[in-house]
Amino acid sequence: MYFVTGATGNIGGAVTAALTAQGLPVRALVRDPQRARLPAGATPAVADLNDPDTLTPWLDGVEAAFMLPGYPDMPALYDRLRHAGVKHAVQLSGSSASSGDTTNAVTAMMIDSETAARESGLTWTLLRPSAFMSNTLRWLPDLRTGDVVRAPWGDIALACIDAEDIAAVAVEAMRDQAHAGAVHRLTGPRALLPAEQLEILGAVLDRPLRFEAMTLEETRAQLEATMPEKYVHAFWDFYVEGSLDESEVLPTVEHLLGRPPRTFEQWAEAHAADFR
Repeated sequence: MYFVTGATGNIGGAVTAALTAQGLPVRALVRDPQRARLPAGATPAVADLNDPDTLTPWLDGVEAAFMLPGYPDMPALYDRLRHAGVKHAVQLSGSSASSGDTTNAVTAMMIDSETAARESGLTWTLLRPSAFMSNTLRWLPDLRTGDVVRAPWGDIALACIDAEDIAAVAVEAMRDQAHAGAVHRLTGPRALLPAEQLEILGAVLDRPLRFEAMTLEETRAQLEATMPEKYVHAFWDFYVEGSLDESEVLPTVEHLLGRPPRTFEQWAEAHAADFR
């Protein structure tokens, strides 16, 4: 039995789908089973990662778990896994964790989650992906009203990765103890600027889409209106101070899966309906 947290999200959902596609038994963590859309073969597990005790009823017989980062008491979550007899955990993290900079709130959150996995008594695998291709879904409000996308960080190229590639690596790590103790840094096959992503999306949708970069002043105002100040500082540190570079393309996905990572063109084709 496999246990997947965040089963209705981009990454957890892809992990759930990948496991069930292989005919493997999955308990998929959801908060509302009536609204959850899970693939056939996945059993909804109603729990709240903010309350570690709610995991306990769902862990019997679980061999490996896929864990999201950033919950208030990650050690307690891992304690429940260990006491239930779970053997292995795949912990989703982020590329910034490699810096060790705990003064950055996002990086500190990832490091804390990784530390909980390392100190849990389970065998573990850490996944540090670059930014997700699915982040472009944030452009939907602009694309519903016109052909211009105004967004931050127009000069930042990212080797974005498809959630399906992260999920495929996660499933390999959950099933094969050869990944125990491994830290996998995952990227897509090409670094793209936002305008380049939008150009590809426009070609798929047959729309003349255009990207307009927000100024730093506009960006700061948007961030401050949507997130706590510590995260505003974190993203400023990443993209204005330049502490995070996710433009590097690495061969990890191809090495682990025996195929190249999916391109943004493939992602856009697969998700075209979401933008129409």
